[in-house]
Amino acid sequence: MPNRIEIHPDVCNGRPVIKNTRITVSSILGFLSAGDSIEEVLQSFPTLKREDILACIAYAQRATESRSTYCLTA
Repeated sequence: MPNRIEIHPDVCNGRPVIKNTRITVSSILGFLSAGDSIEEVLQSFPTLKREDILACIAYAQRATESRSTYCLTA
């Protein structure tokens, strides 16, 4: 799968976004963590492809492999 996530300092304050969009990885993960299905996310963002959503999940998985951990409260 080609890299579908990019980071540019001048786009969305340097947050990871889906390539060639201003849709942040965080936004997509937020929808998924709220219980939306991939199909529902795709309906909300018709320009995205399933591979974009899967790339967001893979990005989050890689991010959690870092040696630094943070305690987050819900």
